[in-house]
Amino acid sequence: MSTETQAVEAEVKEREPLFSKKNRKLISNPLDADNPITVQVLGVCSALAVTVKLIPTLYMCISVLFVLIFSNVAISLLRNVIPGRIRIIVQLLVVASLVAVVDQVLQAFAYDVSKQLSVFVGLIITNCIIMGRLEAFALANKPGPAFLDAVGNGLGYAVILIPVAFFRELFGSGSLFGFNILGENYPGNGVMMSPVGACIVLGLLIWFQRSRNGYTEEA
Repeated sequence: MSTETQAVEAEVKEREPLFSKKNRKLISNPLDADNPITVQVLGVCSALAVTVKLIPTLYMCISVLFVLIFSNVAISLLRNVIPGRIRIIVQLLVVASLVAVVDQVLQAFAYDVSKQLSVFVGLIITNCIIMGRLEAFALANKPGPAFLDAVGNGLGYAVILIPVAFFRELFGSGSLFGFNILGENYPGNGVMMSPVGACIVLGLLIWFQRSRNGYTEEA
């Protein structure tokens, strides 16, 4: 490919609208066909650990979305000045700083939820979804697409965790958002309150989505 052709392609790419068809897929694909949990099988630990109740799960989803958006954009802005040898260290530093902000905000304004989430807020630093998007996308793309990619993957994470929490709280304790739904005589289900219940619900969601989309693992 000639230098002139490359220059023309680069110019076209530079002028590509933020919400072009290609960029819109950065949001839509992670919600379904390329979901970070059900397809890429990333961030599963959160689905097992924090989904006993809906309220902590919602806070966790918002926290991950916040960290993912700002870290993706920050790394994209710095992508041309980060030395390759220390890129992972820089990424961890950015994510850790944002997680510290999230932790302090939760302790200040949602202390009860902060106690329920416990160490899992800190573990956002090592969330595979966040580190994966920084390494695979933010380092190679401009801030606009990096923002859309972060929104898509953050929402993709949420659309799986929230249903898991919904079924675990409903059948585990008979309530939703702390309000009794199945009656005071409902005995509860210990399996749904345990990590085993999370595995069952998450496995069913993965099976349902992959069956609907016709997804199969490559050999």
